[in-house]
Amino acid sequence: MEPDRHDRIIAFMAEAERLKATFRSSQTSAGRPESVAEHSWSLCLLALLTEDESGVDFAQLLRLCIVHDLGEAISGDVPAIHQSPDDDKTVRERADLATLTEGLPEDLRSRIRALWEEYEAGESAEARMAKGLDKLETMMQHLTGPQHDAFDYGWNLGYGTKWTADTEMLRSLRAKVDARTRDAAS
Repeated sequence: MEPDRHDRIIAFMAEAERLKATFRSSQTSAGRPESVAEHSWSLCLLALLTEDESGVDFAQLLRLCIVHDLGEAISGDVPAIHQSPDDDKTVRERADLATLTEGLPEDLRSRIRALWEEYEAGESAEARMAKGLDKLETMMQHLTGPQHDAFDYGWNLGYGTKWTADTEMLRSLRAKVDARTRDAAS
């Protein structure tokens, strides 16, 4: 007997749960590595807090924030500072997302993959907002958790500027985070 829709959803959730144990390079305020799931939750919270001034479809923004790092459940996170244009990150994450979602019912599989593609393309207003908030959330976490002695706060000052310059709200948040980053660097 083939698994029914709910069995397939439950199986997917068990696989996606790996994001809770997939760590990023950021530290939490408790001094332990931050998980990808924690980052995604924090990104969604930031989206909620800026909902009224974001100027985009909030439900779609939230969908994009939820799925943006799902593929990392398979191959993990590559810190932005270690990424390069030729590292095939997009290809790898697309393949990982395809593997992760393979067991879902077709409608859900297509929906999640389409959301991830929208985020990755960064063309819709919601995707640009999600990308901007994603960069800002990462920078905020660098200010919240303890960093190792060689941490390069200066690198943060150039991180994600393409995405954080898209709207007045993103520019304002960026200016505040940059000011705090400069303070932390000194």
